[in-house]
Amino acid sequence: MKKRALVSVSDKNGIIEFVTGLIGQGFEVISTGGTHKLLQDAGLDVIGISDVTKFPEIMDGRVKTLHPSIHGGLLGVRSNEEHMRQMNELGIQPIDLVCVNLYPFKETIMKSDVTFEDAIENIDIGGPTMLRSAAKNHEFVSVVVDPADYEVILNELNENGGVSLETNRRLAAKVFRHTAAYDSLISNYLTEQVGEENPESYTVTYELKQSLRYGENPHQKATFYRAPMPTTSSIAYANQLHGKELSYNNINDANEALNIVREFEGPAVVAVKHMNPCGVGEGTTIEEAYDRAYAADPVSIFGGILAVNREVDEATARKMHELFLEIIIAPSFSKEALEVLTSKKNLRLLTIDLDTTPKFASKLTTVHGGLLRQDMDTLGFEDATITIPTKRQPTEEEWENLKLGWKVVKHVKSNAIVLAKDHMTIGVGAGQMNRVGAAKIAIEQAGEKSKGSALASDAFFPMDDTVEAAAKAGITAIIQPGGSVRDEDSIKKADEYGITMVFTGIRHFKH
Repeated sequence: MKKRALVSVSDKNGIIEFVTGLIGQGFEVISTGGTHKLLQDAGLDVIGISDVTKFPEIMDGRVKTLHPSIHGGLLGVRSNEEHMRQMNELGIQPIDLVCVNLYPFKETIMKSDVTFEDAIENIDIGGPTMLRSAAKNHEFVSVVVDPADYEVILNELNENGGVSLETNRRLAAKVFRHTAAYDSLISNYLTEQVGEENPESYTVTYELKQSLRYGENPHQKATFYRAPMPTTSSIAYANQLHGKELSYNNINDANEALNIVREFEGPAVVAVKHMNPCGVGEGTTIEEAYDRAYAADPVSIFGGILAVNREVDEATARKMHELFLEIIIAPSFSKEALEVLTSKKNLRLLTIDLDTTPKFASKLTTVHGGLLRQDMDTLGFEDATITIPTKRQPTEEEWENLKLGWKVVKHVKSNAIVLAKDHMTIGVGAGQMNRVGAAKIAIEQAGEKSKGSALASDAFFPMDDTVEAAAKAGITAIIQPGGSVRDEDSIKKADEYGITMVFTGIRHFKH
């Protein structure tokens, strides 16, 4: 009895060559719908699915392969005498190879004008069912879902006359990953459509982007996966123009730099080191913004990552060239800027579309044996409920400093304090166990620059010691969420020193 293969694909790349190879190896090929027509038009002798099932394709193709003649041929255990007896009695011929890929559900829901009805029609039923049947019975059935594996199958058939159990098992595992990812996209789409916020189970899928040399440290293995729904504003879909591959730490830092630079509408430059901003500058030009970001902390920027929200021009590129930097991210680079920066072999240059407003997914954090999920912190100054509990109101210049500090402190590890002045950060206190400790670090970094600056805090003051430290440093304005049972102590202390204090009603903890 001839070996049989069943072929039904949406992605038709390489399928004619693959089926030609199968027929050359003595396979009889069954096919369906558009795949059947394509293969026939190519001059290949293939059998229609209805010739096997003795039943027409019905309901616009919704039902064609869901039939005992197909699934009996896939699931029958060849070493089981009872299975084989039933197959012989019922005239079911074994199917030895399945080549199926699925309706383009992802591509359908990516369309801006997709309707719910279109999405539903592009949910494949028969394809996943055949794949799962074949993969379950992989001891006897070879199953291929990825055109990249066509050559693997043909090579083993040519060299050995069959496909090894090891290869069948590997391909079966790939099938179940594929169908799980496919089902995940569907379940998440439908969950969003019905507005379910806390489903009883939560399944996500990501696609391999690259294997990394290592993780945070050389002894840790690491891999980079990206969300299946592309977004041009994401580091996962950035266009790398130059430099060596990104590392695990590069990717994390670059993502943080992007999150911060998105806070700014005017020209801005953000320098990030170890997941915290070390310098942020605004300006009327990108060169001016860079000068301020550099001046904010000329020590920590060394070996850092820059995110820029305007095209990098030649003048700015020449200044950047003077430093050792890991990555520069921008919407674009001028031709002249590229000539300057690409002279550094290892400097990574990435372009990202910052004009696209990112659709932030949930933030996921693994814990031992579990997963935490929360909304991304996307609230900005415009979302705040501003109150000014102190006697003195901020001046226009203080407002500018306060707004800049508030944009940046949101992205600093808690406990966080940021000092801002003259369109730049001048001090950052990050990740401290108490708030006054974070303030002291920021003040020490700022030095004399702290006089006349604004202090931003990611959370309220539990006592007035931070205000006291700010006053001694010459800070004249403070912005914080408010809401402590001891707010009045901080307000009185601010009034004592003539400091203006703004409450936002929004906390920005970042752990």
